[in-house]
Amino acid sequence: MTFHSPYAFLLLLLIPVLLWVRRFGFGRGRRASIRFSTTRHAARAGRSLRQRLAFLPLLLRVLAIVMLVTALARPQKGLEQVRDLNKGIAIEMVVDRSSSMAAEMSFEGRRMNRLEIVKRVFEKFVLGDGDELDGRPNDLVGMVSFARYAETICPLTLAHGALPRFLETVKLANPQSVEDGTAIGDAIALAAARLEKAEEAMARQAPDREDKYEIESKVMILLTDGQQTAGKRHPIEAAKLAAEWGVKIYTIAVGDDESVMSQNTIFGPLLRSAMGQGADTRTLQAIADETGGKFFEARDAKALAGIYREIDELERSEIESLRFMDYKELFLPFAIGAFLLVTLEVVLSCTLFRKIP
Repeated sequence: MTFHSPYAFLLLLLIPVLLWVRRFGFGRGRRASIRFSTTRHAARAGRSLRQRLAFLPLLLRVLAIVMLVTALARPQKGLEQVRDLNKGIAIEMVVDRSSSMAAEMSFEGRRMNRLEIVKRVFEKFVLGDGDELDGRPNDLVGMVSFARYAETICPLTLAHGALPRFLETVKLANPQSVEDGTAIGDAIALAAARLEKAEEAMARQAPDREDKYEIESKVMILLTDGQQTAGKRHPIEAAKLAAEWGVKIYTIAVGDDESVMSQNTIFGPLLRSAMGQGADTRTLQAIADETGGKFFEARDAKALAGIYREIDELERSEIESLRFMDYKELFLPFAIGAFLLVTLEVVLSCTLFRKIP
C-alpha cells in the first residue's frame, strides 16, 4: 500500500494539541459545576463501569481523526510501472482456422472441435494450468490465424491477461464462403514479419530505455490439419524467409483418420467422418528442418498437450518486461470508518456518557 499525499499525516501532530486544549485550554474555568462540602464518602464508594469507561468517547474521537487523516493521505494499492530483467523468448502462435478444424476430438471428457481444443491448450501454455505448465509470464506472445487469408489476432505483447479475449475472436471459417482455405505460406510469412519486428515492438513499450532491445530467440508454433490450398507464398518459400530472420518454427500436424464432425440437422446433432486429405506432414517436416525447429504429430488432445509441454522447455533469452497497473483508491473505507466512529461517539456522549450539567 502506498499513499498519494503522505504529508497529510502531519495533521496527526494536532492531536496532542487538541488533547491539551481539552484538558487545560481555553474556557476550562468557565465550565458549570456543582460544589460539595466533601467528596470523601463518594471516593469510598469506588468507580462504576460507566466511570471506568468515561474515556471511551474521547478515544473514539481520536481514532476518527486518525482514520480521517489516513483517508486524506489517499491510500492506494497497485504499481505505476514495474521493470524487471527477465529471460524470455518471442513466440508467435500460428493456428489454422479453416473449416476442416471443425473435426472433433475428446478433450477433458468432452467432445470439442479441433480449433477450440487448440485455443484452450495454447491459453494454458501461456497462462499456466497450475500443474504441469507454469505459463510464460516473461515471454512476448502473439497470435496469427489463417484460413484463405492470414491475419494478426494478437500483437506481440507481455500483457497476457488480454489473450483470452483475443482467442474468443478466432472462429472457424464458413465452408460455404470464399474465406475458407488453407494459406500456410502466407501465415508463416506474416508471423515471421511480426517476429522480425519484435525489438521494435518492445521499444514502443519502453521508449525511455537507452540501450537497444535484443531478443536472442524467436519461435513460431505452426498448427494445422490440412494442406496448402490458398495464398501467394509457398510454405517452404516462407520458411526460408523465416530462417533468414532467425525464426525457428515448430510445426504441429493435428488430427487423425478417426476424427468426426458434428452437423446440426432437424433430428439433432449428426456425427460424420471428417473430410479432407489431412495434414501435409512432409511439408511440415521440411518447414521445421529449414528453420531448425521440430515437427510434431498430435493425433489427440492429450498428445497436443504433451507437445506444448515439450515446447515449454525452449531456451529463454533476456528481455525487459514492462507492465502497468492502475492504482486502486482505498480511502473510502477509512472515511466511512471515521464517520461511524464520530457517530458512535456522539451517540454515547448523548446517552450512556451524558454529563449533567
